[in-house]
Amino acid sequence: MVWGVLEEMRIRSLGVIDDAVVELSPGFTAVTGETGAGKTMVVTSLGLLLGGRSDPALVRIGAASAVVEGRISVPAGAPAAVRAEEAGAELDDGVLLVSRTISAEGRSRAHLGGRSVPVGLLAELADELVAVHGQTDQQGLLKPARQRGALDRYAGEAVSVPLAAYAEAYRRLRAVTGELDEITTRARERAQEADLLRFGLGEIEAVAPLAGEDTELAAEAERLGHAEALASAAALAHAALAGVPEDPESVDATTLVAGAGRALEAVRSHDPALAALADRMGEISILLGDVATELAGYADDLDADPLRLAAVEERRAALTQLTRKYGEDIAGVLAWAEESAGRLGELDGDDDRIEELTVERDRLRDDLSVLAQRLTDARTAAADLFAGAVTAELASLAMPHARVSFDIRQTEDPEGVEVGGRRVAYGASGADEVELLLAPHPGAPPRPIAKGASGGELSRVMLAVEVVFAGTDPVPTYLFDEVDAGVGGKAAVEIGRRLAKLARTAQVVVVTHLPQVAAFADRQLLVEKTNDGSVTRSGVTVLEGEERVRELSRMLAGQEDSETARAHAEELLATARADG
Repeated sequence: MVWGVLEEMRIRSLGVIDDAVVELSPGFTAVTGETGAGKTMVVTSLGLLLGGRSDPALVRIGAASAVVEGRISVPAGAPAAVRAEEAGAELDDGVLLVSRTISAEGRSRAHLGGRSVPVGLLAELADELVAVHGQTDQQGLLKPARQRGALDRYAGEAVSVPLAAYAEAYRRLRAVTGELDEITTRARERAQEADLLRFGLGEIEAVAPLAGEDTELAAEAERLGHAEALASAAALAHAALAGVPEDPESVDATTLVAGAGRALEAVRSHDPALAALADRMGEISILLGDVATELAGYADDLDADPLRLAAVEERRAALTQLTRKYGEDIAGVLAWAEESAGRLGELDGDDDRIEELTVERDRLRDDLSVLAQRLTDARTAAADLFAGAVTAELASLAMPHARVSFDIRQTEDPEGVEVGGRRVAYGASGADEVELLLAPHPGAPPRPIAKGASGGELSRVMLAVEVVFAGTDPVPTYLFDEVDAGVGGKAAVEIGRRLAKLARTAQVVVVTHLPQVAAFADRQLLVEKTNDGSVTRSGVTVLEGEERVRELSRMLAGQEDSETARAHAEELLATARADG
C-alpha cells in the first residue's frame, strides 16, 4: 500500500539555489546536472523537510534565511496522516504541506499543515514516508550495529516480539542490579544510619511524649509559678463582688447592683424603656453572682504545691531535649519518630531485600538467556533468507558471482547469559554480534563489507538491501544520492534497470551522474546554474525528447552535440523503454 508521494519542493536561498521548484511525480525521477550545479541540494532539502539537522552554513550568502517547502500526498487514514492530524495539522485534499526555515543565525522552525510543530515531529513522519540514502548511509551500513538493525527489520515479528520482551527484562535487570549494588556498596553507611535512628527512637521512647503535652505543661507551669499572686487576686476580686463576711459594713458590687435593681423594679411599669433597663440590671446581678462563685472555687482549687511545679519543670526539660534534636515541637518530634521508624524498617530489611533482589536477578538472567536464544535463532533463520535475497538482487546488479552472508556470533563472558550452552556477553539488543559479509567472486573468502567491498560494490549492496526491504517493509518514496558512486559500464545499466523495477511500486528519486542510470528514469530533471553561479526558478527543468538526449550525451561524453554520444544516448533510452 502506497502511503504518500512527494509531489513538489520549493527551495529558496539554500546553498547555490536562489529560488527553484522541483516538480516530482510517481515512478522513477532522475536528477542530473553538472558537478557543483546543486543536485545534492535536492537531497539536503528533503532531509530538512524530514526533520534533519539544520546548519546555518546552508543559508545562501546574503540571505536572512533559507526556506524549503514541500507537498506530499498522504491518503486519509495513512499512519503519517493520522500522526499529522494528531499534531493539529490540516490536510488539503489529501496533500500535506511541510515547510522548514533556517535563519542565518542558526534558528530553525518547522510547519506542518499550517501548524507550527517541533522539528522532531517531521523526523517521526520521515520513517513512514521516505527512505533517504546517500554516501553517509553507505558508511552507516559498515557499522555492525546498523547491520544487526537491518537484519532485525527484515526478520519482522520473529525478532521484534522477543526483542521487546528481552528489552523489558533487560531494563528491569539493570534496575535490580543497580539497587543491589547500591545496597551492598553502602552497607556500612546504611548500618550507621540505622544506629542513629535506633538511638533517636530510643530517646523518644524513654520520654514517651504525648501529642500536645508540651503546650499543656507550659500552661500548668505558668499557673503554678504564680499561684500566690493568682490566689490573692482571686480573693480581692471575690471580696469586691461579694463583700467581706467579717465586715458587715463593707460595700460590694453585688449589694450595689441589687439595690439598683430594686429601684428600677419599683417603677418599671410606668415606662417600657426603663423596664428593659431593669431586665438588663437583673442579668448583671446574675452574672456577678456567677463570677463571684467561680472566683471562690478557683481560689479553693488552686494548687500551690512546689513539688508539682518541680515535676512539671523536670518533664518540660525532658521534652525540650527532644525538640532540640528531632523537631520544633512535640508534634514535630512524633512525626520524626514515625518517619524514622519506617526508614529503620527499610534498613533493617536490607538482608531480606538483598535476598529478594538476588532471586529476581537470577530469574531475570534466566529469562534473558531464553529470550537471547530465541533472538539468536530468529536472526539466524532470517539471516539465511535475507542474505539469499540480497545475493539474488546483486546478480541483477552486475555482480552475478557475489555472495552475501551474515556472521552471527557471541563473545564468551562468565558473567553473561547462556546461549547455545555457553555463557556470553549481552546488551540491550541481545547477545548477538551481527556482521554482513561479502564474497565478491568465486574463491574469495567472505569478508566484512567494510573491508571486502569497493565503493561501487558497496553502493550496489546498499541498493540490493533496500530493494529487499521494499518487498517486506516498504516506504512510499526512496531517495538515492549518488548510489551509483564508483560504478560504471554494465553495472550502471543494471542499477538503472533495478531502480526502474523498484519504481513500479514506489516513488524513486535518484541524484545521479551516470547516463546509464538516468536513461531508465520515467522523468529526468536538469539542475543548471545561471551565469552568476546560482540556481533560479528556471534552473530546474523537466527534460523531454531532444533536450533529454542532449543531456544524456553530455553525461556520456561531455559534448551535447557529439553524434557518437547522441547515438549512444538514444540507444540507452531505447534499451530502457524496451525493459519497461
